[in-house]
Amino acid sequence: MPSTSSTAGAVPDHEHLDRGLNPRHVQFIALGTAIGTGLFYGSSETIQAAGPAVLVAYAVAGFMVYIVMRALGEMAVRHPVAGSFAQYAGSFLGPYAGFIVGWVFWLELAVVAIADMTAVATYMGLWFPGVPGWVWMAAAIALIGALNLMAVRVFGEMEFWFSLIKVTAIIALVVGGLALILWGREVGGTTPDVAHLWSHDGFAPFGLWGIIMSFSVVVFSFGGIETLGMTAGEADDPEHSIGRAVNTVPFRILLFYVAALAVIMSIIPWDEVTGESSPFVEVFAALQVPAAQHVMNFVVLTAALSAMNAIFYACSRTMYGLAEQGHAPRSFLHLSPRAHIPIYPVLCMFGAGAVGLVLFLVIEDRLFFFVAAIASFATVFTWLMILLAHLRMRTRMAREGLRPTGFAMPFFPVLNVVAMAFMVGVIVLLATTDSGRDAFYVGAGALVLLTIAWFTLVRDEGRAAIVLEEADHLSGDSSRV
Repeated sequence: MPSTSSTAGAVPDHEHLDRGLNPRHVQFIALGTAIGTGLFYGSSETIQAAGPAVLVAYAVAGFMVYIVMRALGEMAVRHPVAGSFAQYAGSFLGPYAGFIVGWVFWLELAVVAIADMTAVATYMGLWFPGVPGWVWMAAAIALIGALNLMAVRVFGEMEFWFSLIKVTAIIALVVGGLALILWGREVGGTTPDVAHLWSHDGFAPFGLWGIIMSFSVVVFSFGGIETLGMTAGEADDPEHSIGRAVNTVPFRILLFYVAALAVIMSIIPWDEVTGESSPFVEVFAALQVPAAQHVMNFVVLTAALSAMNAIFYACSRTMYGLAEQGHAPRSFLHLSPRAHIPIYPVLCMFGAGAVGLVLFLVIEDRLFFFVAAIASFATVFTWLMILLAHLRMRTRMAREGLRPTGFAMPFFPVLNVVAMAFMVGVIVLLATTDSGRDAFYVGAGALVLLTIAWFTLVRDEGRAAIVLEEADHLSGDSSRV
């Protein structure tokens, strides 16, 4: 039996999600959320903010992400439920925390989806400059929404192929770029050389402050990686598939972020990255490789669609989990008769996309980085709550004499504290800088509105304590010390 959650009071029976995701799907869903618009499009902003030293920012933030994912992974292996960390926050920090975390995470992904839609419009503009961007945004919503109304195995299969395309492209970029650097000859008007990383005003042209300032967009790049925890409720073998996926996070970050951007800035000096398109597209345009610019534009387009696909999935499962807790309308628990998909939450994502369309028409030039900053606030807040929930879970386990799972957080609780300090620092950065202040106000305002909603709309079942059942392999007495 899959693990489920319940409140302390009676909970009406409802339909349950199918376990249709195999380890291959889970691995590539993790890749789909970790490699998206933040890397392919937003990295131009981070390069301009910190220069080559942005590699340090990605490495530091990536390590913090790994800590968060280890905490989430341990909770997901022990309690594989739909709704993931909203359920964990509700159980270990209280129902109010579960309500806030669930809806803040939904906000995070909804605004990231808007950023992805904006990127889709930009990429399609290379091929169809005369077509308004909102047309491509609407087409992206329709395509991804339709995929998410199909059976979860169809979603997992599409995400596998979407992710495979961009992973293959990045590996090709890294390998091909290294070959060009070793070759050392001028190609397309530029001479690839690793010395570009320090020969243009130094490795850190803006000093430590430039690295710090880049964190808001760097965090956005990793936002959504916690979606991996959402798959626990529909994974065939959560202990194996989730543990394996989490353990590949450091390798993925080093290869797909640090190595890829290092190669890009070795081929094109960092101060020549314009930000008018994806740096990945700019590299191939500068190299004057026939049709390569269009091939890479196709790759970054699939990356944006892949991220949207994973986001629609995560948002719908978050709302399903919130409804299980009494924190969203009970109608969100209704599944489609054939595909067993939470149909109303998926339809809500069409509404979120419509909001993005309106924003695009109003603030087209500033929309991407505005929503990226909002997503950064929601992301670090969600990560902070994951770490706090994990800390409380381990404290409760110690009090009850329960052993950690085989996927326990290393160096607990030191790494929890280090990562939580980092998250608080990023929130302070957003609150005290011109580029992040508006986003901080939006995020803080959302917390206030959610608090009001908690006290005025949530009743009875939604305020009851949440009890998480353990996975089958932990349900016996063997889990006790």
